[in-house]
Amino acid sequence: MTIRGDEPPALGDSRPQRVGRPDGAPIRVLLADDQDLVRAGFRVILGAEEDIDVVGEASDGDHAVTLVAAMQPDVVLMDVQMPGMDGLEATRQILAGSSVPTQVVILTTFDREDYLFEALRAGASGFLLKNASPDDLVDSVRVAARGDALLSPEVTRRVIARFSQPSPVVAPHRPPELTDREFEVFVQVAKGATNQEIAERLFLGETTVKTHVSRVLMKLGLRDRTQAVVYAYEHGVVAPGSDTH
Repeated sequence: MTIRGDEPPALGDSRPQRVGRPDGAPIRVLLADDQDLVRAGFRVILGAEEDIDVVGEASDGDHAVTLVAAMQPDVVLMDVQMPGMDGLEATRQILAGSSVPTQVVILTTFDREDYLFEALRAGASGFLLKNASPDDLVDSVRVAARGDALLSPEVTRRVIARFSQPSPVVAPHRPPELTDREFEVFVQVAKGATNQEIAERLFLGETTVKTHVSRVLMKLGLRDRTQAVVYAYEHGVVAPGSDTH
């Protein structure tokens, strides 16, 4: 499932067409996991797809950071628990100030909300359990490569409401960079609304909503809608448990 920017198919839906990168080249994927069998399994699953190319493997976070800098993959499938540097710290280092459009998808056997929240704060594009189906694994790579986020709005609201601790505010904090309409759209994004839902609630066209979302991300220096949600809760734009409409 995704936080939808342009309404791509959710994980588990009918599989999307093989599109690769915008330039027609295969999506370049790096695998980071300390278990050889896990990496081998992922390589077999992904290697069967014409639009995906596994370009490297790392068995720990340090090696993953080094390989990303050298190979600049489109997507990293990152394990959380690895010897030495773990996947969360590796994600932070890979994405901190990076000009390379690499997307990180966190993979783990542990269904822990604290991992999920820390992954989002680190800038990861999503979170997928290792017991996901092969189809979901493949779809996650394609979704991440498009720049979309691999989380349902429901999961996003639940996790951030539990773990974020924004400072008390009398009224919602409004980033001064945003216009009135951009702020209205930003609040809806923070509450997990899709572009279609935002359009219906604010009586706008979906194309207009997409434009506003892009401007919000650009003005606030955010990578994607997932980071926008984290920013909103941490800065008191919306409060945990607030109305979803």
